[in-house]
Amino acid sequence: MKKFIKWFFGIIISLIVLILIVAAILPKDFHAEGTTTINKPNEVVFDYVKHLKNQENYGVWFRLEDNIKKNYQGTDGTVGFIYTWKGDKVGEGKQVITKIDEGKRVDMDLFFNNDPNAAKSYISTESISPNETKVNWVIDGKMPYPFNIMSLFYDMNKDFEQGTANLKEVLEKQ
Repeated sequence: MKKFIKWFFGIIISLIVLILIVAAILPKDFHAEGTTTINKPNEVVFDYVKHLKNQENYGVWFRLEDNIKKNYQGTDGTVGFIYTWKGDKVGEGKQVITKIDEGKRVDMDLFFNNDPNAAKSYISTESISPNETKVNWVIDGKMPYPFNIMSLFYDMNKDFEQGTANLKEVLEKQ
């Protein structure tokens, strides 16, 4: 029995060491984005995406649970607006509008689970024709070691691609 216990703990420790080594090798930076074309004028699309509260209608994370606690500070759609959330599945975070280039781009800082380092995100819109708008939703940030190991199991691009697809659906129904 003692040999089994030594063997068992040896395997567990070896796995932990292997995971830590792999995490040390993996990049800590991450990038994700989603793009779509919406059959609405740029002014309509931009006015919608610059309001962070509207992300509740198209962001995939708000569909994961019903009881997310949300708080708002300031005027939505303006620089300085703060949107905070806390949920069992989606964790805790804060999003702040840092810059608006009217009709073109909204820049945001995102803070996840009380990490003081902000991920940088933006939503840009570009008029393709009078009734077509290209939307690009992007995030760049750093994942702290050893949590960067999650990049092997989770593709954030899928969330942003689905989010822009949801945005297209929501706006084209209006």
